[in-house]
Amino acid sequence: MTVESNLSRRQFVARAAAAGVAVSVAGSVEALYTAQPALGTSGPKLGYGPLIEDPNGMLDLPHGFSYKILSREGTVRPDGLPTPSRFDGMGTFPDRDGGARLVRNHECSPTAKIKVVAPPERTYDPGAAGGTSTLVVDRHNGTTKEFVSLGGSAINCSGGITPWRTWLTCEETELKAGDSGYTKDHGFIFEVDPYDDRRNVDPTPLKAMGRFQHEAVAIDPATGIVYETEDAFVAPLGGFYRFLPNRPRGGWGTLRAGGELQAMHIPDLPDLSVVQEAGTEFHGVQWVKVPDPLATSVSVRAQDYSKPITGGYKLEGCWWGTRDRCVYFVSSFARTELGPKVDHDGQVWRYDPRKHTLRLEVIFTRPKPGSDDPEFDAPDNITMSPYGGLMMCEDGLGEQHILGTTEDGEVFKFARNRVNIGTPEGPEFGELAGAGFSADGRTMFFNVYNPGITYAITGPWRRRR
Repeated sequence: MTVESNLSRRQFVARAAAAGVAVSVAGSVEALYTAQPALGTSGPKLGYGPLIEDPNGMLDLPHGFSYKILSREGTVRPDGLPTPSRFDGMGTFPDRDGGARLVRNHECSPTAKIKVVAPPERTYDPGAAGGTSTLVVDRHNGTTKEFVSLGGSAINCSGGITPWRTWLTCEETELKAGDSGYTKDHGFIFEVDPYDDRRNVDPTPLKAMGRFQHEAVAIDPATGIVYETEDAFVAPLGGFYRFLPNRPRGGWGTLRAGGELQAMHIPDLPDLSVVQEAGTEFHGVQWVKVPDPLATSVSVRAQDYSKPITGGYKLEGCWWGTRDRCVYFVSSFARTELGPKVDHDGQVWRYDPRKHTLRLEVIFTRPKPGSDDPEFDAPDNITMSPYGGLMMCEDGLGEQHILGTTEDGEVFKFARNRVNIGTPEGPEFGELAGAGFSADGRTMFFNVYNPGITYAITGPWRRRR
């Protein structure tokens, strides 16, 4: 392990008190800014300004920005069925004439208010209630089509976009046939084609990629290696995995050819939460073969490995840096009472497959004990803005926001969900998820989990206040 004494000029401890964001952020965010091609690589100067209260009580945004609702839970579609509940992760794909195609996850269990109902030919397990919807949006952000593209899956949380422009939707569960009315095992990844729905007939789980509580994936386009995060919220800690495909050149259906699943091993580091100093770097990262990817009797993370695997609590967002050719992943938070060794409110890690190094780039630390400041509840889904900086979806208690980072690393509020789903005992607001930008950078799309709402946001993205 090495610790750099001088992280970079962007090392900071930012407290955006004026905006009401009580979060300490430390680390080098420069690598995150430049991880992907961008029209600008440093983020806005001072954010986009204060949030303006929405008179319709839906979504507060800065001056000059506006929203359009593309889809809402319960709305009756042209096929006569209601739009399912629990909008979560989402992939954004370019479409003709400047439009977009969105493949949206529904994290539905059998207890969901509105379950996913798909035609039998696009249903994996008739006893399951999750799946994906596909939305076709024109260049004016008008929804022209909306339909279920995958049914009969379970707890579809997040996923990832492949280099060949398909969506890998991930089941965040380990339940098997016979549990909760399921007729088949769950905990798999499925591939969904946003352009040709005929390919979505006969859903096929990618079993060689493992059966566990999947969250997100990212693919190295040069090697075809797939990196996978595990959002484990009960002990033992979840793992960070890579899948070596038998057909690495990629393309629709090639992942069905199988491959080898491996878990990350870092000597003397069983728990990522103990790393609290941004810039800490580990060399000699190793990968060990997963003994039983199907977890026939023991969870993947709890199996008997040749070397102990390195775990983290709630490993969530994952993306590929096209400029530095590294993979980034997020541990959204850690609480010692739930298993990790040390508390934190979010970590962003970078793995360099050429150097075999893992580096903590950014850490979100908790407010000091006794502080009256409201607590920022950790990043969940994270996307890179094409104008520079991070855009982070908040998933926690109380108010829920999309947060951004300025060129100096300060945290600012970009959007606030105003739809109150609370009880008389107190307000409660649905988490935000699935953020992504259109190919031309003009529109950011994202979801509200509950009640399900898909938004399109436009405005003066290039503005530097």
